[in-house]
Amino acid sequence: MKNKKLKKTVPETALANKKSFWQMLLKQKQLILMSVPFVLYIILFKFVPLWGWNMAFQDYKPAKAFSQQTWVGFKWFAFLFKDKEFLLSLRNTVCMSLISTILGYITAILIAVFLNEVRSIGIKRFVQTVSYLPHFLSWVIVTGLVANVLSVEDGILNNILMSLKIVDEPIRWLSVPKYFWHIIGWTYVWKEVGWNTIVYLGAMTAIDPCLYEAAEIDGCGRIRKIFHITLPGIKATIIIMMIMSAGHILDANFEMPFFLRNGMIDDVASTIDIYVLKYGFKLFNFSLATAAGIFKNVVNILLLLLANWFAKRAGEERLI
Repeated sequence: MKNKKLKKTVPETALANKKSFWQMLLKQKQLILMSVPFVLYIILFKFVPLWGWNMAFQDYKPAKAFSQQTWVGFKWFAFLFKDKEFLLSLRNTVCMSLISTILGYITAILIAVFLNEVRSIGIKRFVQTVSYLPHFLSWVIVTGLVANVLSVEDGILNNILMSLKIVDEPIRWLSVPKYFWHIIGWTYVWKEVGWNTIVYLGAMTAIDPCLYEAAEIDGCGRIRKIFHITLPGIKATIIIMMIMSAGHILDANFEMPFFLRNGMIDDVASTIDIYVLKYGFKLFNFSLATAAGIFKNVVNILLLLLANWFAKRAGEERLI
């Protein structure tokens, strides 16, 4: 008898859940209608262009119709891993991304902790405003500023170093390969550190103030409260930000390497995006350019999933 009741109740429960689902949609129909334009935008500009990935598996000729294209399988992907220029671009992209990501994390957390400890609201607001304003500048403008600051002729950095007698003659910052990755990294920090700091400050506001009061009663100073309350309190945010950054390892900034590179530093300035631009729009090898773009996106997705999996195995916060 119990089994018969269960057989009857399971379909009824499923039907009830289905009805409640549609009832919930009807109650939120305004929100659903508001989201329709954004869904259409994503479909139109994110998913429809994926049809172009066919070019990576063809010997694509723009003048031919789709049915007349020659399919070559993974020919262009195999070519990528034999091409020294692509491997060099891959190395540069990974190194610049890692430098920018590591410096960005460390500086953002340090500034967030510093601002969290500042008691003066005026100073806190001033530092926040000054630090996140560069985020709203275009990378093209930032690149122009960097070129002027590091100029050999009248760059402010060389003028300061020479006036302080630290160097005897101007340093050619943008002509020496060993400086270039660091220039990219610290420029990224200057532009984005304020914006990233806001994320950690928001996480710190969720920490229970009673924890700080209890720690102060127990005789803990500021340093101990930072290491035992503040940093553990934003641990989940740090993990989530690291997982999201893992999905952008091959997304090194395009504008700065492209506009600042020259013949003397081209070996360290070329990135995958520049490689795609060169073969896609200068040499008109659309198949090779598409294959390089697919490789970059697939690796980013795999790194994101791998980072999320490690966080799950470690029992930490994760995206999915």
